[in-house]
Amino acid sequence: MRIALVVEYDGTGFAGWQWQLAQRTVQGELEAALSRVADRPVRVVCSGRTDAGVHALGQVVHFDTEVSRKTHAFMMGTNAWLPADIRVTKALEMGADFHARTSAIARHYRYEILNRSMASALGPRQQTLCPKPLDVAAMQAAAECLIGEHDFSSFRAQGCQSKSPIRFLHFIRIQREGERVLIDVGANAFLHHMVRNIVGSLLAVGTGKERPEWLADVLAARDRRLAGVTAPADGLYFAAVLYPECFGFERAPIFDLLPADARRFMPSAPHEFSVSVSLSTNSR
Repeated sequence: MRIALVVEYDGTGFAGWQWQLAQRTVQGELEAALSRVADRPVRVVCSGRTDAGVHALGQVVHFDTEVSRKTHAFMMGTNAWLPADIRVTKALEMGADFHARTSAIARHYRYEILNRSMASALGPRQQTLCPKPLDVAAMQAAAECLIGEHDFSSFRAQGCQSKSPIRFLHFIRIQREGERVLIDVGANAFLHHMVRNIVGSLLAVGTGKERPEWLADVLAARDRRLAGVTAPADGLYFAAVLYPECFGFERAPIFDLLPADARRFMPSAPHEFSVSVSLSTNSR
């Protein structure tokens, strides 16, 4: 059987998604719980790795098992062994043609900013505090240059392992909800620290440090040194993944912002996944 799980977690207490020796990771905790349910070792593949401190609302993983269990039993049994800061919210039985990473058409990240002078007592590690007033209209105007296919070298981490800096950013939406500023970003794939580096640059615009036109110059320069600082991990959420309808996943409303011909990531590097699919046909 191939099983897909939708997983949410509070990234505060983890050294990131990926398993690391002598470190508490989301992958490590999830595989340990699944292995107890299956009574044998289980390894999972995720739709996108997250860094230390980054949260997830809709991470998707898959694993293969010879153990016959109903999907509900896998979900409830795994949750029984998981710590309180990780939860499996859905389990689906999949065909062998499904892959959590390479089947994905698009990924959605949300960055949440608390725009006031004092941090929150309720969730200080689930938001990023910005005490200076933010000009959301200026931030949105600056962000428009990022939409489309670009070389995002100016917004990738120095240690990024991707062979290609080319990504297709489908949408970036910046909204204010009272004291919160929400930045929603959707792309076919992301580079390491790409969202946090974009947000750091947008904060420079929102606080008046830089003009909106500056961001286009940063993008064109393909030089990380010219962009803003890397925004903290606290406010970042891996929010959702979009798959072709044939796989049976619920479609998050945010993906209505995608163009009808949105396609999977098509990397130039041979080791990176490469499959094309159109949203309009939902072919595999």
